[in-house]
Amino acid sequence: MRTRKIVAIALVAFSLLVGTEIQAQKKEKTVEVGGAPMYPSKNIIENAVNSKDHTTLVAAVKAADLVEVLSSEGPFTVFAPTNEAFAKLPAGTVETLLKPENKEMLQTILKYHVAAGKWSAADIVAAIKKGNGKYAFKTVSGGTLTAWMKGKDIYITDEKGNSSKVTIADVNQSNGIIHVVDTVVLPRT
Repeated sequence: MRTRKIVAIALVAFSLLVGTEIQAQKKEKTVEVGGAPMYPSKNIIENAVNSKDHTTLVAAVKAADLVEVLSSEGPFTVFAPTNEAFAKLPAGTVETLLKPENKEMLQTILKYHVAAGKWSAADIVAAIKKGNGKYAFKTVSGGTLTAWMKGKDIYITDEKGNSSKVTIADVNQSNGIIHVVDTVVLPRT
């Protein structure tokens, strides 16, 4: 009898805890990405795994053993390519990069999409204006991405001259911010 009461109390406490967390998440200002709300109280990985538009990116992050890094405190600014962005790469590229023997190359490419710090769209625009139309980001991989604008749209250009448009900006995370991009950018090799 006593065990049943303890179990019942534990279940009620658990239900209250989960209910409180769900209520807190409902009050958060979310952005929908890939059909899922992105919660500012969750980290980059906790949110990204719910986006149906980022399954390739999530698979790549897992294959590159970067889950722990992108779950850490940060802050990070991630320019997150969609599945369609990865599909623009030459046939077989993604499959080749996901092989264990290419892990280091995959890590470099993924880290090239990450800048240290939390750069909102407004911060990027201000830096572009201050830089007379361009702002160079140092990436976590050690490379450079150049931000610029066309009209009201923000673009990033890689070291090879390929450009990617920010399609969804300011997806806040507990450990940084995500800007969804439509093209995979590549470091100079």
